[in-house]
Amino acid sequence: MLPLIHVKLFSGRETQYLAEAIADYFGQDLGDQTLNFFSDGEMQPILNESVRGAYVFFIQSTFAPADNLLELLLMIDAAKRASAGYITAVIPYFGYARQDRKDKPRVPISAKLVANLIQAAGANRIMTMDFHADQIQGFFDIPVDHLKSQAIFLPFLKTLDLSNTVFASPDAGSVKRARSYSRIFDTGLAICDKHRERANEVAGMQVIGEVAGKDVILVDDLVDTAGTLTKAAEAFLEKGANSVKAICTHAVLSGNAYETIEKSVLTQLIVTDTIPARKESDKILRLSCAKLFSRAIRNTHEHRSISALFKDWEHE
Repeated sequence: MLPLIHVKLFSGRETQYLAEAIADYFGQDLGDQTLNFFSDGEMQPILNESVRGAYVFFIQSTFAPADNLLELLLMIDAAKRASAGYITAVIPYFGYARQDRKDKPRVPISAKLVANLIQAAGANRIMTMDFHADQIQGFFDIPVDHLKSQAIFLPFLKTLDLSNTVFASPDAGSVKRARSYSRIFDTGLAICDKHRERANEVAGMQVIGEVAGKDVILVDDLVDTAGTLTKAAEAFLEKGANSVKAICTHAVLSGNAYETIEKSVLTQLIVTDTIPARKESDKILRLSCAKLFSRAIRNTHEHRSISALFKDWEHE
């Protein structure tokens, strides 16, 4: 095994709650840092301890506002200029991932631009969980550790009675995710064919698959306005489903999403804590991803396999 380099863990402001839990599982404190602001709002992160030659991990999800992304870029640049040995950007939720292709004239491929920015800042490696689209890994010319939320959701699901369950996708984009759970638990699979007229607005849905008398579990990588999930839940109930719950990795939950979920027919929404909660809800259960990221960081540091973290289910 190669000699180990000293590890330093740092956190952005908005992911402090998660970074502290990751550091606790890892067995060390977060690095000492300060974030200064000029009177016009410009930020200046300062690393208050040496990182020369160290294996540095910056933990920051890049959800809105864009200051979260900018803070990550500035921290990476600070470490690079301080002669850090190896810099990993740990991005539990990778923002702008939904803009991963040019699907209409004169629009940016924002996910590619963000990838370029992170690399230009000086990151040597990326660690994230559940990209909106797997091909975003190809936007980077540096190693990408793409963690899978199944490692978090499967232990929870195995505590439930799934004998009458059908896993379902709320749209065509999540069919692969739903099929993975369906295969692991040997259940049926259903799909909602979703039609949008504009972003964040679902125009119509059609159910494909047999759900009558079944307990449906919707699977998606993120929930934003919750319009898709709640309309899909209604569509499945109209087709005779007994109940509908959902598992989504990233709880963006913008606008009136919390109110939409509270008023919906969903019995439960299970998410991870890659994004901080704006408020509490009896219908929303949050599962921590801190242990998974701490193990991935340790495996990276010790030059061990990341895929080994998922060996219990990846071939099922």
